[in-house]
Amino acid sequence: MNVFRLAGDMTHLISILILLLKIYATRSCSGISLKTQELYVIVFVARYLDLFTSFISVYNSVMKVVFVTCSIGIVWCMRFHPLVRRTYDKEHDTFRHYFLVAASFVLALLFHDSFTVREVFWAFSIYLEAVAILPQLVLLQRSGNVDNLTGQYVFFLGAYRAFYILNWIYRYFTEKHYSWWISWIAGFVQTALYADFFYYYFISWKNNSKLQLPA
Repeated sequence: MNVFRLAGDMTHLISILILLLKIYATRSCSGISLKTQELYVIVFVARYLDLFTSFISVYNSVMKVVFVTCSIGIVWCMRFHPLVRRTYDKEHDTFRHYFLVAASFVLALLFHDSFTVREVFWAFSIYLEAVAILPQLVLLQRSGNVDNLTGQYVFFLGAYRAFYILNWIYRYFTEKHYSWWISWIAGFVQTALYADFFYYYFISWKNNSKLQLPA
């Protein structure tokens, strides 16, 4: 644990809390991609298969439970809540996310630390997380205007991965034999996907205007 990883965990948690706040306060999921949220459920379930078999710390276990339960809760609200589900933008959220799942699983079978169920599913979750934001970004571009809470959600989600890159750099120079090449490559790809969003987010912040993405 170091300050960069803690900052990454906290920004990740904040992004989820912002999304829950949006759904709870407005009874709306407009501008939110159900496809992306479903991908995050798969990511967390696949990554935390060791939740009941391996104990690292109370902090680690609590964060795992929070991420899994919150992501499942968000998907449930978007699919089944009588008010929230009516606001889901199904017309624009058409990204074929199952291709991302299939491609990530194939990559996990080919490139992993060791060929065990736990390690393959861990690699699968890393690859899938790197591209899970794609349906969300496509939805925002198609809709054009981005409301404040949705913009904050995506911003903090991107910031989480940026802090984790700093965490990896810090650990590389302070720990002997530290090498997580799968996480590194996937993390840089994931951060690169946010570059366009960050640019327009900065422009809107600088001009004190509403965030708009080019169609």
